[in-house]
Amino acid sequence: MATVLLARQLLTPLERIDDAALVIEDGIISAIGSRDAVPLPANARTIDFGDSILTPGMIDIHIHGGAGHDVMEGSGESLTAIERLLVRHGVTSYCPTTVTAPMDETLTTLAALAKAIEDRESHGSADPHRARPLGIHLEGPFLSHARRGVHPSMFLQPASTEIFNRMWDAAEGRIRMLTIAPELEGALDLITAVSQRGVCVSIGHSNATLAQANAGIKAGACHATHTFNAMRRLDHRDPGLLGAILTDRSLTADMVVDGVHVEPVVVDLFLRAKGVDGAVLITDGISATGMPDGTYRLGSFEVEVRAGRCESHGKLAGSVLTLDRAVRNVMAFAKMSLQDSIRMATLNPARVLRIEPRKGVLRAGADADIVVCSPAGEVQRTIVGGMLQ
Repeated sequence: MATVLLARQLLTPLERIDDAALVIEDGIISAIGSRDAVPLPANARTIDFGDSILTPGMIDIHIHGGAGHDVMEGSGESLTAIERLLVRHGVTSYCPTTVTAPMDETLTTLAALAKAIEDRESHGSADPHRARPLGIHLEGPFLSHARRGVHPSMFLQPASTEIFNRMWDAAEGRIRMLTIAPELEGALDLITAVSQRGVCVSIGHSNATLAQANAGIKAGACHATHTFNAMRRLDHRDPGLLGAILTDRSLTADMVVDGVHVEPVVVDLFLRAKGVDGAVLITDGISATGMPDGTYRLGSFEVEVRAGRCESHGKLAGSVLTLDRAVRNVMAFAKMSLQDSIRMATLNPARVLRIEPRKGVLRAGADADIVVCSPAGEVQRTIVGGMLQ
């Protein structure tokens, strides 16, 4: 049976439709438009959300955990807890993100994640309470020792196609994103090889000069990981990686907008440089997300969480940010509209992963992943695959 959703407004997000109607059939959006322009199927179930706003479901391409669980646990149970938390905050799709660990442990985790993702594709698509994994984001082990952040130095690896292939095979080809430092020896060849497989290669945890960054982009890197964090600092005579990120319009870039990782004024500067089409919001969330202050794990090490700040040995170690909060923070920090802010958490990450026709947008033929929110961006309801909770 078809379902019709009515709301005061709908954000595609490229277009705003007032007095909106959206029709769902078999988990797919079959029509959108103003109420007087959309023919409604006979016998359809109609739900009127009143003064609320419909947006695409949000996509988090960089998240390590939540609800007390870490992605590196690799179990279906841990992912389920994370996915249930994500849905409560408007996220319908995500990339479980690894952290640098011993290679044997990494391979075991990747194999477990691949199995969990396959199980969800085969049996878990009927659960409206869980976000759906899109594929794995490898953050490491090909990172700069100088800009490794909290990634354990003893487990970092040289840029090697052979090592990547071992991880690719363990993950059964379910790697969708790789963060890498382009200045590493062998990195350019690896970037080219990985990007040719359709994996999004993202520059990050890097001490690259401007020339090294540009070489990485030329080799196939198309994105940048948590801009300003774990990167060579911007200098007017040595712009480094940030010089490339802020000026290269072909490169998209993401940011942790929690007010801790980057000062609000720099968030504003970043968005002015990248524009609404070049910026992506991520959480970099860890197991502590949605939990009280305390001691939690990120991969193999402990993280202390106090008043929204996550630290390990005095260094930032992920966040407890949720993606809906990131959207509202952008609205506050940069005085951006809900429409522009929500785009950075929906359409833009979908384009980074090259899944835009079916994710990150409300249009006929797209998956019916939808958020019902207030004009202030507060999530009121999340619809995954057309199924209402």
